[in-house]
Amino acid sequence: MKDKIKFEQVVTSLSYYLYNDSIGSIVESYHEPIFKVKNLCVDYKSGKIVNRVVKNASFNINNKEFTMIFGPSGSGKSTILNVLGGMLSASEGNVFYKEKDITQLNENKKTQYRCDTIGFVFQRFNLITSLTVEENIQIAASLVKNPLSVKEVLEMVGLQGTEKKYPTQLSGGEQQRVCIARALVKRSEVLLCDEPTGSLDSVN
Repeated sequence: MKDKIKFEQVVTSLSYYLYNDSIGSIVESYHEPIFKVKNLCVDYKSGKIVNRVVKNASFNINNKEFTMIFGPSGSGKSTILNVLGGMLSASEGNVFYKEKDITQLNENKKTQYRCDTIGFVFQRFNLITSLTVEENIQIAASLVKNPLSVKEVLEMVGLQGTEKKYPTQLSGGEQQRVCIARALVKRSEVLLCDEPTGSLDSVN
C-alpha cells in the first residue's frame, strides 16, 4: 500500500513539473486524443515463420496524460512503442498522431516525425560508446531548433559533472539516466519510455 501511495505521489509530482506552464488548460485537454491506434497488428518474420506479436490493438492516448502499458515479457509492449515512435512499421491497422496516419508516411517523413515529435528512452540504452555523455546528448539536441542545454538536462537527472565521461565509465543506472536526459533535451511533444526505470534504484 505504501509503495502504491509513493508511486502515485511521484507520478503526480512529475505531471505537475512537466505541465505546470499549462496547468490551467490541462483538464480541458485530457480528452483530446494525441494518438489513435486502430486494429494494429505487427508481425515478425523468420524465414517462412510469421509470428504476430501484436494483434488488433485499438486504443487512444490523450494529450498531456501518462499512459502505461503493462504485460508479460513478449506481449508486444516494446513493439507498440516502436510503432508509435515511427521506428517500426505496422503489418496491418493504422496509427494516427494528431490526425496524421504515421503508418502511411514514407521513410523521409517518418524520420522527420521522429526528429520533430518523439523523445525515446530505449530499454537497452543505445548510447554511442565512443562519444562522451555530452556528445551523446548533443546529437539529439542537434535535431531540433530549440533544445534544452546539456547541462540543464544532466542536472534534471542528477548527473552533473559527467559531461566528459564515456558510457563505459558509468554504471548501468547512470547510463539509464543519460538516456532519459537525451530524450528530454529535445523538448519533444511525446516521450516514449521503454522500461525507463529498469536499471534505477528506488530513490532515483
